[in-house]
Amino acid sequence: MDGILKINHLSKSFGTHVVLKDVNFSVNKGDVTCIIGASGSGKSTLLRCINLLETPTAGEILFHEKNILDKSVDVNHYRAQTGMVFQSFNLFNNMTVLKNCTVGPVKVLKNDKKEAQERAMHFLTKVGMAPYINAKPGQLSGGQKQRVAIAKALTMNPEVLLFDEPTSALDPQMVGEVLDVMRTLADEGMTMIVVTHEMAFARDVSNKVVFMADGVINAEGSPGEIFSCEDNHTLKEFLSRFRNS
Repeated sequence: MDGILKINHLSKSFGTHVVLKDVNFSVNKGDVTCIIGASGSGKSTLLRCINLLETPTAGEILFHEKNILDKSVDVNHYRAQTGMVFQSFNLFNNMTVLKNCTVGPVKVLKNDKKEAQERAMHFLTKVGMAPYINAKPGQLSGGQKQRVAIAKALTMNPEVLLFDEPTSALDPQMVGEVLDVMRTLADEGMTMIVVTHEMAFARDVSNKVVFMADGVINAEGSPGEIFSCEDNHTLKEFLSRFRNS
C-alpha cells in the first residue's frame, strides 16, 4: 500500500474540554475516506488538525512518514499538498472566480501568471465553472461557489483533498452538483478525506468509512462493513436516522 497520511494517538483539547482522544488511522493513495458521526463528535476538529488549522494537543501526523507537527515543517508547503474545501467556501469576495483560483499558485507555488491561469481554466472547466471566470463570488449560487472552491483547491496540485461538510451550507437542489464533482474526482483516483452527513455518498463512493463518537473512532471499515453493522449499538443508532431518508 502506498501510504500518504498516518495519524498516531492524536488528541485535541480546548482548555479542559477534550474533543479528540487517541485517534489513529491511515490514508493510502487513492483512498476516499468518509468520516461520519453526530455533530460534536470531533469530525471537523480532526480534519482541521490534519490541515494544521488547529494544533493537536498530543500525538503525531505523518505525511509520507514525516511528522508535520515538527517545528522544521513548512506549514504553507504542507497545506498546498493537502487542499481544504470548507463548508463556507472560503473564497475571496473581492476577486473574480479566475483570480480566486490563480492567487494561490502564483503566491505560494510561485507559478507564473500564464501557467496559473491555464491550470485554473483546466480545473474550472472540469467543475463546470469556466463560463463564470469573471464573476465575483457574490454573484454565484452556493453550489457554484463550492465548485469554484474545489477548483481553487485543485489548482494547488494537492496530493490529498480534505472536505469539511462541503454540502452542509447548500440548498438541497445544489447538493447534487457538488457531490457529482466529488464523485468524478474519486473515480479519477484523487485521495480524499470527506467529513460528511451525506450517507449515500459515504456508502457509494468511499472505500473506507470512519465513524466518530465522543471524540474517538468508534468504528471503521469498508462501507459494506459499516452500513451493515448490527452489533455496534452507537453506530446502529446513528445510522438508523438515515435509513429512511
